Amino acid sequence: MVSQFRANGTSIADSSLEMNTNKQTKEPFVPDFDPVDTFVTPWSTHAEIAWNGQIITMGILVSLACGLVGSFIVVRKLALMGDAISHGILPGLALAFMIMQSRALFPMFFGACVAGLLCSFCIEWLQKKSILKPDAALALTFTTFFAFGILLISVYGGNAHIDPECLLYGEIGLIPLAEDLSIAGIDLGARPIVSMFVVTILVIISVTVFYRQLLVTSFDFTLAKTLGLPVALIHYGLMLLLALTIVSAFEAVGVILVISMLVFPSVTASFFFTRMPAILFCSLPLSFVYSVGGFFLARWLDCSIAGAMVLVASLCFGLGWVFGPKGGLAWQILRRTRHATHSGGTRTERYPIKG
Repeated sequence: MVSQFRANGTSIADSSLEMNTNKQTKEPFVPDFDPVDTFVTPWSTHAEIAWNGQIITMGILVSLACGLVGSFIVVRKLALMGDAISHGILPGLALAFMIMQSRALFPMFFGACVAGLLCSFCIEWLQKKSILKPDAALALTFTTFFAFGILLISVYGGNAHIDPECLLYGEIGLIPLAEDLSIAGIDLGARPIVSMFVVTILVIISVTVFYRQLLVTSFDFTLAKTLGLPVALIHYGLMLLLALTIVSAFEAVGVILVISMLVFPSVTASFFFTRMPAILFCSLPLSFVYSVGGFFLARWLDCSIAGAMVLVASLCFGLGWVFGPKGGLAWQILRRTRHATHSGGTRTERYPIKG
């Protein structure tokens, strides 16, 4: 039998054997799960514990702060306001660097917060003073702010070392490499973790002290005015708290994770509770689940930790959506079946969030 050869002199049989070998050595789409490497190895040495502990701590702080603020943002139907402010702070960062010629913490922090508040004010102004719908005003404002920031960085901020792509995606896995923050010669630890910890404490105190004002203005605007509450001041105070949270988190974890954590905790908890205090309290255990679960998932799949945290948050939301007793699909089907059995009709129950 005559062997068949290709133009380069390689036999078809040899080529087939090579292709089969390549298929066998090709990495699987989903890596093999090794429980020891996933759960034990990250804590095998003191250096590993210190490194990975900082990553998980940062994830918990970001999720907790964003969850507490985001609960009121979602109730006010401003879920995308976090997206707008997170993009709108870029020109504030660029201008702060251009003026101070330094990436010092406080000037950059101040510039970003001012830009975030200005972005929020412009959105509100466009809604009231033009024919634009809220979603159109939001989209126009944050894209304009973000484009202006990109322009400033590309033209005037060559030495700023601000990477717009890093701002979008971040890399929480590199938190331990961040420069330490020292005050009066005392080393406080990695700067992103310290600043995020301070902002988280500020968020907890603010939500605790001004809970009644935030609750009333979020649920009943007219009642808040009747009670004589400074509605506009409370609104912009909440926007300032939102801006502080975003600015503290975005450099390390990126915009995508921040936006996700503003929404997922409250909407997931709403499938299990209808009272705002319970929903706020759920931010703590959910933050732990998102951070720890995302870390181990990323360890297994060798992927982005921030992306894995968002995926875990999505899975938790999916479980709540299906099995949650307050409007979950399974419970709705069960109630419809029972109602149809007893009365011959169907009725869908809703579970609005209450104060």
